[in-house]
Amino acid sequence: MTAATGLKRLAIAAAAIVAAAFVTLIALSFLIPAAAVRDAVAKEIHAVTGFDPIFRGNMSVSLFPSGTVSFHNVLLGDDRTGEPAVVTQELKARLRYFPLLAGRIEIADVSLVRPTITVTYKSGGQSNWSGLIDSLANALKPEAGRAASFSEIGINDGTVVVHDVEKGYVQRLSDLDFQVAWPSISRSFAATGQFVWHHEQVEASLTLSDFLAALTGQRSGVKVRVSGKPLQLAFDGAMSYQPTLKIEGTLGVESSSLRDAMYWTEGTKLPFGGFGRFALKAQSTVGGGLVSLSNVNVELDGNTAEGVLTLSTDDHRAVEGTLAADALDLTPYISGIRLLAANESSWDQLPISLEGLGDLNLDLRLSAASVKLASAQLGHTAIAANMRGGKLDITIGESQAYGGVIRGSVGLASADGGVEATSNMQFVDVDLESCLGQLFGLHRLVGHGNLTLDVGGTGDSVMAVTNTLKGTASLSAHDGALAGIDVEQLLRRLERRPLSGNGDFRTGRTPFDQFKLNLKIENGLVSIEDMHVDGPAVRLAIAGQASVPMRDLDLKGVATLVSSATADEFELPFVVQGRWDDPIMLPDPQSLIRHSGAAAPLLDALKGHTAGEAVRAVIDQLLAAPPGNPAPSPAPSSTAMPPTSPQ
Repeated sequence: MTAATGLKRLAIAAAAIVAAAFVTLIALSFLIPAAAVRDAVAKEIHAVTGFDPIFRGNMSVSLFPSGTVSFHNVLLGDDRTGEPAVVTQELKARLRYFPLLAGRIEIADVSLVRPTITVTYKSGGQSNWSGLIDSLANALKPEAGRAASFSEIGINDGTVVVHDVEKGYVQRLSDLDFQVAWPSISRSFAATGQFVWHHEQVEASLTLSDFLAALTGQRSGVKVRVSGKPLQLAFDGAMSYQPTLKIEGTLGVESSSLRDAMYWTEGTKLPFGGFGRFALKAQSTVGGGLVSLSNVNVELDGNTAEGVLTLSTDDHRAVEGTLAADALDLTPYISGIRLLAANESSWDQLPISLEGLGDLNLDLRLSAASVKLASAQLGHTAIAANMRGGKLDITIGESQAYGGVIRGSVGLASADGGVEATSNMQFVDVDLESCLGQLFGLHRLVGHGNLTLDVGGTGDSVMAVTNTLKGTASLSAHDGALAGIDVEQLLRRLERRPLSGNGDFRTGRTPFDQFKLNLKIENGLVSIEDMHVDGPAVRLAIAGQASVPMRDLDLKGVATLVSSATADEFELPFVVQGRWDDPIMLPDPQSLIRHSGAAAPLLDALKGHTAGEAVRAVIDQLLAAPPGNPAPSPAPSSTAMPPTSPQ
């Protein structure tokens, strides 16, 4: 017999075997009763999963080209409470080929098509899965006496509904496509797939190193990976829930926008600006409703810090912790706060929204070697941020800045459809030129001093808040100067020639030994209770009011030239009026006339003489020749000036 003949006979034998198998499968499809198939599949599913399937729809069996049994409208779990664990439109069980030829029904894998998986939590922490998990654990125990016949469950186009009856919330995952590696030979469990949550597609995987231990509450290794556009999460560690839930391991979280991630996960809208790029890595411990994070390394908007954090997972969501950083740039978080309107000449009138402040409780202590806040640069700073019931309080324990120390607090809360803003700050021995310039945009005061500010207001816009401002403010300085004005030069010029015009005096400086200012604020109106400047050559005393909403000044004062050339000190009343950014300072005209030897009779003459006589007397004095010089001859005129008639 040749080799070709042997191969031909072998091929014929193989074809005969295959044909016999096909004939057998076709025959079995008619010979095996449907009830027997249903009972065998139900028994197999119960043996592997602990679930009791209830077939409420029709069944179809296909044994060619492969053995498949399909059940429609299937319930998995106990339906006596009306809360089944799983209801699937179709359950497909693929049968093993060779056991089927021997007349046995063994499942190779199971697929759930369009299932709805419901997890309902009741009071006391019990759920509709509690009994099922116990049944599953019993089915997986070695003493159950039976090895699992199938090791894979597929979930196609499923939905997961989590309902907490006591708390009254419902979460839903849709478009669920997962492959579950059910324990068969090994003890591990793995689930990999994707789902849609809050309109975002998420890829996820879960691995348990000891599935039976995890079901019975014993310690088991666990790995979790979640990857979506708003957030990526990775956890490697271990878990147990006997006697209480405890999860330990390394946690890593990343997001291109923490603002978007918070809104995606919790529906929380963070106020103001910032909260962009975020990354966190820490050792985590979960238990007792708390997530404790140690060895935290966190990055937010380019700022990095280290420390510890505690997250509360109960109804009152809260974040507590202590973080330390080398340098912080807080500018992004105030970028959304707009004080001035687009024209930069008035306060902003757009509505202020604090949406998101009431969604989270915060108790965070933060320290940094340097802090940047817009144009302000601070040194070593310790800050505590506390948020409760929609009110945010930021306390500055101590900040080394501007050559001195800053302490105080700033508060922001919702009130009557708007906001309530408060500020209680103390600036001790700071460089006033840099401090007032960087924080308030004022560049007129040079020197070191103390500043206190205790004000507050309410309203639905910045403009509205300025109309309700109340409080007090005080400023004291020493060994400094008023920048942008030389009062001494101005007074000396006016002392010599009162009517010569004041010229451009908005340059130079006015040195002082002491500067003191006390203000009272009521409904946006600032009243000067005490303001005086004492210098080596000049004294200033100022009173009046300023409007915060209108951003203008209405002040009166007296400038005194201490080292006057005359026997009496030269005093000049003045007024300051106009807008803050460009005020106008005007000397009192009557005082200038009074100090003028030639023009003074104008005022005296008006007391008992006619205006014409007073004017003629002043003109005569102005035209009078200086001593030792003859008066100039009058110019020839054909017409003599008539005498001034009484008025």
